[in-house]
Amino acid sequence: MSILQSIRRDVRAALERDPAARSGLEVVLYYPGFHARQLHRVAHSLHSANVPLLPGLVSALNRFLTGVEIHPGAQIGEGLFIDHGMGVVIGETAEIGDDCHLTQGVTLGGTSNRREKRHPTLGQGVVVGAGAKLIGAITVGEHARIGAGAVVVTNVPAYATVVGVPGKVVAFYDPGNDTTVRLPDPEWDRIEELSQKVEELRAQVAALEAQLGEHRQAAAAGHGSAS
Repeated sequence: MSILQSIRRDVRAALERDPAARSGLEVVLYYPGFHARQLHRVAHSLHSANVPLLPGLVSALNRFLTGVEIHPGAQIGEGLFIDHGMGVVIGETAEIGDDCHLTQGVTLGGTSNRREKRHPTLGQGVVVGAGAKLIGAITVGEHARIGAGAVVVTNVPAYATVVGVPGKVVAFYDPGNDTTVRLPDPEWDRIEELSQKVEELRAQVAALEAQLGEHRQAAAAGHGSAS
């Protein structure tokens, strides 16, 4: 795919995934995620050619202009859409597959200070919610969905939905049947059970208070007739 075709695909990705986008011209003129992706193309090309200093300078300019920090060494596939983008951080050894979708505040971070693979790998079509943190050399399977604010430090299967801190799989999407299957969640089920019990206790207390009120009224009436 030529550079021009690749850029057109970036524009199309924004139009397909952002209902607010009205035209390709809007995307090109003032979508910071689109600008960040194009500046990273330059930085990554310079980095791959072993040009000193310039890749980092382009990356720093990218961060200054768009609020998106992408290391020149990060490998990004076709059709990435960075929605809003402010605060997104993508580390040096991160790998992002085709047609992924990142929202504001997402971090693809590392845990090691060694020169090794230390950042996440995202498969095709992964969606990462706002503020989510994916840390370490983990692999996120294709079409997985990471919930907003989740902290993910282990591998994620394809078509899984992950939420929470630490992140855990709560559902799987079945593309064959176009359905989402929710997994059993003992903690959530326990919370639901406790909530139901609280409601039952409230009803019992209300019933007792009503009975007590009736007894008081009867006692008051008996006292009045005795007088």
